[in-house]
Amino acid sequence: MNGLFHHLGVTLRLHFRNKMALLYGYLFPLIFLVAFWVLYRHEKIPLLRHMGELLTVSVLGGACFGLPTTLVSERERGVWRRYRLVPLPTWALVTSTVLARYAIILSAGLLQLAVAAAFGMTAPGHPFALWVAFTFVAFAFIGLGLVIAMLADNVPAVQALGQCIFLPMLIIGGVAVQLASLPSWALHVSAFLPGRYAVEAMQTCVNGRGFAGTRFSLLALGLIGLAGCLAGAKLFRWDAQQRFASSTGKAWLVAVFAAWLAVGGLAESRGRIAVAVDAETAPVSAAAKVAAAVPVPAAGSVPAPVVPAPVPPKPTPPLPPWKKLTDADVAALDFRVPPDEGIVSPFAAADDEPTDFVAAQVVSVRHKLPSWPPGDDGDEIQRVRNCLYVAAVPDAIQLPVERYLPGVVLEFLTDRYPKDDLVKILAWIVMHPDDGSLLDDISDLGIEGTAGDPYVVRERAYLYALKFIIRLTGRKNN
Repeated sequence: MNGLFHHLGVTLRLHFRNKMALLYGYLFPLIFLVAFWVLYRHEKIPLLRHMGELLTVSVLGGACFGLPTTLVSERERGVWRRYRLVPLPTWALVTSTVLARYAIILSAGLLQLAVAAAFGMTAPGHPFALWVAFTFVAFAFIGLGLVIAMLADNVPAVQALGQCIFLPMLIIGGVAVQLASLPSWALHVSAFLPGRYAVEAMQTCVNGRGFAGTRFSLLALGLIGLAGCLAGAKLFRWDAQQRFASSTGKAWLVAVFAAWLAVGGLAESRGRIAVAVDAETAPVSAAAKVAAAVPVPAAGSVPAPVVPAPVPPKPTPPLPPWKKLTDADVAALDFRVPPDEGIVSPFAAADDEPTDFVAAQVVSVRHKLPSWPPGDDGDEIQRVRNCLYVAAVPDAIQLPVERYLPGVVLEFLTDRYPKDDLVKILAWIVMHPDDGSLLDDISDLGIEGTAGDPYVVRERAYLYALKFIIRLTGRKNN
């Protein structure tokens, strides 16, 4: 056991002398984090909804590039041939290598969380569950990294094999592109890729239900990691002269493919292909609440006579929450918003005239909005929120009409609500961007297209609420 820990220390020291390993382990994930922060910096909570993706990139870089690059380069230099002379069993050497890589990956993940917190991200909702999920993800990809190291005869081959796995998981595996934005065929393919389960497991622990929403993902990652570690151990090569083409035990690769196929097949059979919606946060209709509250008499029973209850005095209706907001509450909002002429939440100037086709869409929305049912659905907050979605949905899917509809919506709202009330309602929506029901289809108004990502629609509604307040109060962007 002392020899195992001694080799663990040696492995860690060698790692920090390897510039290529440091690049893949630390700099590469941080580049992704900065890129995501630039893309999503206008969200209410920057990066929080993308930490599953970013941490998965960190693990991928360290396990599928850093680990096999280190192992193959050491094998080429004859380091592992000398290790063979050490009085330690093979399992101890491989175990210490895996533990060292886990420590390296964990430190890279902690670095990402620290940098994200410096950019304004709030703390994860379930830190312990996140650590457990991160460990399962690291185990799965370390097993895959061992397989790559045994397949590759030299370092360039590691890069080629790593890219063959890394790029598909980035593009259609839910790592760099969110699953909600992918076509249906890609969702089926992603079910066979471990990147999907890595993102789901860690993201659920960051801002979801924790362990309650990760069971299947952890099972899938554990199975993939076990198959990878087993195949990597059976294919282990000590010397650079031992080529994969002439090595024995290639049949162990079947275990790796079988694990991936089993996970994907199980996901297909259990209906886990579609992007999951958290049932706990799904809205419940008023009719469903009433139906749940009314008892159903047993078959054959005689209902008891209904005795009218005394009518209590009608209570004074409570003051809507938005009415309690003050001017100080409105002034305390963060009015940093993208410029009106930018890509995110654009707002046409008064002298900006649309083209004929776009002008026809603007006229259609202006004509239909007063009688649009969602504009009268729910309380004042939900009604105004629904109107904000009229501007947010075209912006989320970048339709040509996107910059002209915010002015139409603001004009409609100012005609319907007193200015002071409208400012407070908009301020309440800014303070509670994730409340209320979501509307991502405004085809009733003559605007075709549905936004794939609900978070983007809510983000755009949040930004337009701020821009409306700026125009109503004469404030300036912070």
